[in-house]
Amino acid sequence: MKKYLALFLSLGLGAPLFAQKTAAERLDAAAQVLQEIMQTPDKGIPQDLFEKAECVIVIPNLKKGGFIVGAKYGRGFISCRKHSGVGWSAPGALKAEGGSFGFLIGGAETDVVMLVMNQGGAAKLLSSQFTLGGDAGVAAGPVGRDSSAQTDAKMSAQILSYSRSRGVFGGLSLTGGTLRQDDEADQELYGSAKTNKEIVLGSTKVPAAAKSFIAALNRYSSRK
Repeated sequence: MKKYLALFLSLGLGAPLFAQKTAAERLDAAAQVLQEIMQTPDKGIPQDLFEKAECVIVIPNLKKGGFIVGAKYGRGFISCRKHSGVGWSAPGALKAEGGSFGFLIGGAETDVVMLVMNQGGAAKLLSSQFTLGGDAGVAAGPVGRDSSAQTDAKMSAQILSYSRSRGVFGGLSLTGGTLRQDDEADQELYGSAKTNKEIVLGSTKVPAAAKSFIAALNRYSSRK
């Protein structure tokens, strides 16, 4: 039994996964994910869609449990446009759990990026635990310099999702997974109990640990 438990934990399943990195380290990883994706415009997120997005979610190193239980989960962050429309809010921490996350390969880690395309989707996502594909329309996002040739179905989705696994980047189909607030990470970043709604929609100051993440958002989608 101890052997199987050790294997279970070594694959990142259960609580120890969430203790592998600090919130600051995950924020740096999220910033790096954005930079690397946006530096390859022909194969990355269309710039016009990034400019239209109301919120961005980045989950670096989302994991799949593979042959044991098929679980998928990770920890990431959401930031939304400020009320002025220029600049990005302090990030709220999220946990992603369960569901079908497209082409996660075996036990490989996958970087996930989601664009929340309107305020309705943002409000639903920040209100409580959120089910992907259930509480709002989710579609695999188009890839390339612009989205002009994409279908209306994709363009009408409230959330567009992408993934990068083992160097392969593309739209990601998300079904049934949940996103919920990561209270532990928010406490670590802000030093007090705050809801993601308070953090993202309020006037919370961007913590030092999040400056690289917010700088990446401002660099690639500033609406200046």
